[in-house]
Order: sequence, then structure tokens, then C-alpha cells
Amino acid sequence: MSRISPVPLSALPDSLADTLERGLQSGMLSSSVPVQVWAHRPALAQGWLALLEQFHFHSLLSERVRELVRLKVASVTTCQVCQLARKSEEVSEEDIACLATDSDRFTPAEQAALTFAGLFAGDYMELDDKHYAALAPYFSEPQITELNMYCALMLAGGRMTYVQQAY
Repeated sequence: MSRISPVPLSALPDSLADTLERGLQSGMLSSSVPVQVWAHRPALAQGWLALLEQFHFHSLLSERVRELVRLKVASVTTCQVCQLARKSEEVSEEDIACLATDSDRFTPAEQAALTFAGLFAGDYMELDDKHYAALAPYFSEPQITELNMYCALMLAGGRMTYVQQAY
């Protein structure tokens, strides 16, 4: 049960309800509950969802890389809700089972992104120039910037959902 009472769906402002519905239909969101908790601050909830929509619909990173990174962050933070959610059919259960390894099922670009995401979520003080250099052959500077921002959003969102118990 959520530690903060979810705002009933019928009480959501229309714009937030519309964004929530779009998010659920597109697979960007797997549950309405976190958004219903955030709805105590509708403008902030709308801003958070707008950022998620930018990543979901206008990303420079592939859907597969984003989903692998999201799941890698979830594996480090041990957010079970995040670990169980599936937001892309481009990542198989076999892929997920291999996230903890440097499996050859992942491309060198995916391996670099997964290494970066794992350190970002768990041991961020270890991220240094060599990790950015490892990303550079596969990702442009705008993509690397986006990867940083996406890791940050996934880390914050997963922790917030867990702490609030907003499942």
C-alpha cells in the first residue's frame, strides 16, 4: 500500500489524466499509482511525465538501449516494480537474465551503455574519463548527454516509487 494516498483517477486534472492515459497506452508507464501519488502536485507530475514522454517518443537512443539501461538501473537499485515492468518488446527475458554479465548477446554499444548505467546507479564515484571514452565510439555527445539524463531519471523514479511504496 502506498505511503502517500493516491489521488483518485476521477479527481486528476484533465491534462494529467490525458498524459497518464497516453503513458499507459504507449507502454511508457506500467502503472497509474505513482502518477496518482504525484498528482498531489499536479504541475510537477505533469513536468515529470513530459520529460518521460521526451525520452519515450523523441529519444536519440534506441528503444532497446533505453530498456536495457532502465532494467540495469533497476537491477542495481533492486526496485522490484521496475525490474518486473516491461516497456519494450525489443528486450527478451534472455537479455534480462544476462544483464549481470558482460554477455556477448549485447553489442559493444549496449555493453558500454550497460556498464555506464550500472556504475551510474551503484558506484557513480567510479565513473571516469575511460567510461566516457568507452561510450564515444558508439554514441554522439548528445546521445551520451541523454544517456546521463535517462540514467538519472530512472534512478530517481525507481527510488521515489520504492520509497513511497507507490505500486
